[in-house]
Amino acid sequence: MSLDAETLAQFLETLDRFVKERLIPNEAKVADDDAIPAELVQEIRDMGLFGLSIPEEYGGIGLTMYEEVQAAFVLGQTSPAFRSLVGTNNGIGSQGIIIDGTAEQKATYLPRLATGELIASFALTEPEAGSDAGSLRTSARKEGDHYILNGTKRYITNAPRAGLFTVFARTDATSKTSAGVTAFLVEAGTPGLSLGPIDRKMGQKGSHTCDVILEDVRVPASAIIGGPAREGLGFKTAMKVLDRGRLHISAVCTGAAERLIRDSLSYAMDRKQFGEPIAEKQLIQAMLADSRTEAFAARCMIEETARRKDAGRNVSTEAASCKMYASEMVGRVADRAVQIHGGAGYIADYGIERFYRDVRLFRIYEGTTQIQQIVIAKGMMKEAQG
Repeated sequence: MSLDAETLAQFLETLDRFVKERLIPNEAKVADDDAIPAELVQEIRDMGLFGLSIPEEYGGIGLTMYEEVQAAFVLGQTSPAFRSLVGTNNGIGSQGIIIDGTAEQKATYLPRLATGELIASFALTEPEAGSDAGSLRTSARKEGDHYILNGTKRYITNAPRAGLFTVFARTDATSKTSAGVTAFLVEAGTPGLSLGPIDRKMGQKGSHTCDVILEDVRVPASAIIGGPAREGLGFKTAMKVLDRGRLHISAVCTGAAERLIRDSLSYAMDRKQFGEPIAEKQLIQAMLADSRTEAFAARCMIEETARRKDAGRNVSTEAASCKMYASEMVGRVADRAVQIHGGAGYIADYGIERFYRDVRLFRIYEGTTQIQQIVIAKGMMKEAQG
């Protein structure tokens, strides 16, 4: 159920004020400490940001896709670490349960995910498998009415603080495709589940990833998302949540681009060379204009695709197009922002170089640019064949 226009406007205004007054001033501290302060995490909980897309009946805000991307445009204006903290609870960590979970799974987990009491993590990628589902090696061997899970997951966002993992494991050892993969809900603390050291990354300090190691982890058949009847259908569940995740990330990319453009314009209007602000120089204007145009194009395509999704249309091809364009676009905008700032753009004090590193990841996760190209092209061919 969508919010009325006035309520949505009030929520976005409150969120914008929170981003500007609480999150942006703490960006440098989060990067330096590689951690989000506990009091800020609590404020993020109090804002309801962990439950943006979780239905109201389970304690969330229940935003539509269009409303969610509006919120993501705002959240994208600050360090990606803040968005990443709540991202898995709103996206891949909860949507599988919302779409395919049993009534008991929804009642057990969604209220705690909506408040941020429980952090969800999506354990799909492995040392030898990411985009290639057929290479997934984590196994789930059936033993009576339980399954025994073994394997290693890699680069798992929020794993160090997660209380719940969606673990994808192969229940059909003879299958070489995604068809034999099942999605399990595994709680932190389950015997045999352990974590590797926190990864040292190029950027996105404060957002943590690590390996998730499964050694004879025993879970009941009721831990399968949707129950035992959905054995082998894990990737079907994963595919259902991807469109929403890709649109959300696209909006975050666009928000980050808009922040970089705003900072670059401000700097260019203040910085003087040859007796006048560099914003008066046509080559600087060209970079600003290109950035503004590309960010505007991304915003428009994301909003239109979100409307189509809310209307019940299949938007897989369009969502992949948004993810590809917006993530590549913000990389170009960040590069121009460094160039406009000159030496200052390379110095940590201004925060531009931090964004330059942070946004590089957007072209990789939730499906690389190259995977999006394949998705788009396959979608085009499917449409052409009728």
